[in-house]
Amino acid sequence: MTEKERLELAHWVIKEAQQAGAQEVGVGISKSRNVEIEFRDKKLEKLQESTSNSLSLTLFIDQRFSSHSTNDLRKDLLERFIRNTVAMTRHLKADPFRTLPDPLLYENRPAMDLQLFDPQYEQLDSNRRIKIAAEIETLTRSRSERILSTTAGFSDGRYESTMVKSNGFAGSRISTVFSSGAEVTLKDADDKRPEDWFYATTRFFTDLPAPEILAQQAVDRALRKLGMKKVTSRKTTMIVENRSVPRILSALLGPLAGRAIQQKQSFLDGLLNQSITAPCLTLIDDPFIPKGLGSRLFDGEGISARVLPVIKKGVLSTYYIDTYYGKKLNMAPTFGSWSNIRLIPGEKNLAALIAATNEGILVTSFLGGNSNNTTGDFSFGVQGWVIQNGQLIQPVNEMNISGNLKNLFQSLMEIGNDIYPYSSYQCPSLKFEAVDFSGI
Repeated sequence: MTEKERLELAHWVIKEAQQAGAQEVGVGISKSRNVEIEFRDKKLEKLQESTSNSLSLTLFIDQRFSSHSTNDLRKDLLERFIRNTVAMTRHLKADPFRTLPDPLLYENRPAMDLQLFDPQYEQLDSNRRIKIAAEIETLTRSRSERILSTTAGFSDGRYESTMVKSNGFAGSRISTVFSSGAEVTLKDADDKRPEDWFYATTRFFTDLPAPEILAQQAVDRALRKLGMKKVTSRKTTMIVENRSVPRILSALLGPLAGRAIQQKQSFLDGLLNQSITAPCLTLIDDPFIPKGLGSRLFDGEGISARVLPVIKKGVLSTYYIDTYYGKKLNMAPTFGSWSNIRLIPGEKNLAALIAATNEGILVTSFLGGNSNNTTGDFSFGVQGWVIQNGQLIQPVNEMNISGNLKNLFQSLMEIGNDIYPYSSYQCPSLKFEAVDFSGI
């Protein structure tokens, strides 16, 4: 189905729903194709391809709201689907805060090319996909005699979508995504089995690292874990490696959601325009990063995208407010979700941050744990390295960090410049002071 056909079908669905009694209507039509290849220990373990079409329908009838979806896009069946969903919606409880966005929020939509679609996508066939995954697995397995098991994969997807609202919005997008990498399990003393991984995800196929680099990164990261052990509990400097930063940043962003604010489940409620982190942190929601994994011209409601400063030099500048919770909170909508999260970088890379640390722990991965949106309390399992006199001296595991997110981010000392490129979180490594680590 072409973009033109999706637009025509969406307008037809809106007309049918309005004739059936809906006052406001939203329609989304999408098509996706996903391919996934996986090799494990010299064998092709997964070869999967899936294609799906779907239509989502949101209805607003006499202050009643409902949302529905179907995978059958034939008009004769859609007519019955629409009639039934309209009839069901009439039985729901009224909610005066449920409406489509103000049409003014659809205006000034950017027209730039965000480079989300790789035009070479169709040239990638199944044989080449399999060859790439097999090559990554072979290169990975050949790098160390300590390797017990290897898994390597390649996947890609193509996504097309069109969204239309009865009050004037219409927009479409097309995107691609590619991912490849490897996981490694090693044999260590005392029957321990340290493991690690390295995967990269990009919008364009040619932006993926070479198989040699993916294999080397996965194996090197696993080898550095040989001899891991617990160390004594301590309060010390913590450096979080760039690719692990999203774990703690997401714990900070979650309480900024309008739902959390309205339901009094946010420890950041009432702190707008107040300091919530150290002054060195400036966090920006940037939907316009070329090839960005979170880039967009409009959000899930159709609100036109714009750069959104979230934290300026430690001061909270905004919440994530959608139309529904904006009406409940009597606040102007911003966006219901974030796009790309970008931190203003500092001057040092990870090696320099470590070299400038007398004592501390480098966290290379988080293992489970949780954070409480209402209180800000957190507890995370971590793996990493002990730092002493600017050197990594001992790999560690089975440790936990705990505390409160307010205190943690107020203790942020320094921001690196080593921005991780394979995530919608465009983040460098972060350095904190006086973090509580529990061990033996």
